[in-house]
Amino acid sequence: MTDTATTRPRTLAHPGLQEIRLEAVLHALSDPVRLSIVRDLAAAPDELACSYFVLPVTKSTTTHHFRVLREAGVIRQTYVGTAKMNALRRQELQTLFPHLLDSVLAAAAAEEERRAGP
Repeated sequence: MTDTATTRPRTLAHPGLQEIRLEAVLHALSDPVRLSIVRDLAAAPDELACSYFVLPVTKSTTTHHFRVLREAGVIRQTYVGTAKMNALRRQELQTLFPHLLDSVLAAAAAEEERRAGP
């Protein structure tokens, strides 16, 4: 007898291209913690594990932030063994909302520089 829970890969639900809505993406990007996750993913050459991120919130709140990003269509999450890997859905967002992600990331970088001051 085979245990299907151990033989079947774990998957997470992601919105399809037609289900991604601008207001959900903007909402996901409006939170500073989620924006920092997106900035880290944008700067990384590969997927990053959830454990990579050191965030100023509890583990359950971190899980919530990743779920908001995934359900909005901003990131794709996959399991590799027991690690949950995260990747930006950059090309899909570019197709739906040209230059939105790059503009938000540039604005976030400019704000960080401005706050750092002279």
